[in-house]
Amino acid sequence: MPTLYPVILSGGTGSRLWPLSRAAYPKQLLPLTGPLTMLQATLERARQLAGPHCDIQPPLLICNQEHRFLVREQCLALGAVPCAIYLEPEGRNTAPAIALAALHVSSIKTDPDALLLVLPADHAIADQNAFNMAVNHASQAALLGKLVTFGITPTRAETGYGYIKAGKPLSAGSVALEVESFVEKPDAATAQRYLDSGEYTWNSGMFLFKPERYLAELQEQQPDIFAAVTAAWQQRAVDLDFIRPETEAFQRCPADSIDYAVMQNTPDAAVIPADIGWSDVGSWDALWALTEKDASGNVCNGDVFIADTRGSYVRAQSRFVCVLGLDDVVVVETPDAVLVMPKSKAQAVKHAITYCADTQRNEHLEHIRVYRPWGWYEAIDKAERFQVKRIMVKPGEKLSLQLHHHRAEHWVVVSGTAKVTINAVESLISENQSAYIPVGHTHRLENPGKVPLHLIEVQSGSYLGEDDIVRLEDTYGRLC
Repeated sequence: MPTLYPVILSGGTGSRLWPLSRAAYPKQLLPLTGPLTMLQATLERARQLAGPHCDIQPPLLICNQEHRFLVREQCLALGAVPCAIYLEPEGRNTAPAIALAALHVSSIKTDPDALLLVLPADHAIADQNAFNMAVNHASQAALLGKLVTFGITPTRAETGYGYIKAGKPLSAGSVALEVESFVEKPDAATAQRYLDSGEYTWNSGMFLFKPERYLAELQEQQPDIFAAVTAAWQQRAVDLDFIRPETEAFQRCPADSIDYAVMQNTPDAAVIPADIGWSDVGSWDALWALTEKDASGNVCNGDVFIADTRGSYVRAQSRFVCVLGLDDVVVVETPDAVLVMPKSKAQAVKHAITYCADTQRNEHLEHIRVYRPWGWYEAIDKAERFQVKRIMVKPGEKLSLQLHHHRAEHWVVVSGTAKVTINAVESLISENQSAYIPVGHTHRLENPGKVPLHLIEVQSGSYLGEDDIVRLEDTYGRLC
């Protein structure tokens, strides 16, 4: 019975699902296809592999360091305790990320036949039983030293995916096939030819292999990546519940995907054709296709009214949205941005992202509600020399001990009880009570209670940026 270590890759930004998915809170952390977030659904999918044919170990996650507390919180909410969470100081694509996981598992495993099951955190799979069977077949090939990928049985002539051309079975009666070639995203005519031939599958980005086999292939084919990741891993540091590869060594690592770095060149690549109800949920039209629709083919979420509308995706987060007399459109409303476009133009979202970046806006980076390990805050109003925020602090949590050089703050408790420390003097303030923090005073806000603390913060001063925070001590190990 093989021992499987699920490796969950959670480093993406999901920019094609803007304005819902943003750099600080990307699609894998959102509940897009059900009550669980996509990350949680992936963790649950891996957990359900456990059975008489498979010994599942705790998952290993690799994520952007900016998402670390959100990732940990979502794992714990599901009751999934990772064996490790690695924080990439900088995204270097999938080949280095998987190498970190392979090095970690090689150092802790006790089973010589342990396998890595690499799963992106932002995919949807509808058929768990078929997925379990595909993993079982892939495990048999991986135990023989193959580097196995999962090829999705195509349902349409898709131009947005890479393809895999399969060869002959690895052995008589084997479900696993040799990989004849990996093919880049085709044009429409070529994609139709691939579909008609029956010889091609979509490249899913999921893999299964022994960690040592992957590292050996990486060292042979991409020695620069192998050397840089190995150096970063050997100099790793433990930070609370996280593992940080050494920054400078990791940043020296060339950025490359596992497909280019290893899979397209190894003679031991194999593919498992899989009809598992898979989607990478990579765009609004893909999410529309994946979601249950009404009789007119519409998907509606939130406070929405539609009439004389067909084949559309309409989502409202903070206000009433009406769509009248439009077909095949996407309308997505958030508190600070609204997207309206034909469903066929789903890939054009990138132009909005580029515009925001070029004009130094932040709607592509953060939502109005910004999450922190202690809770969240959201902007209510802002003008010259003042800003108003709503703050929620989770029970038992506290902000850093800090000071500001350019602003004073006034806190008004709306619900709950706050423990406030100002220049080493502690006090408790309750509903409808307030505290004033002058410029330059050290201060800290805590929630000593068992219910969430909500308060209004009024900032005033010559500069109100988030970088005017001098942290003197922080429970979460943040430096800035």
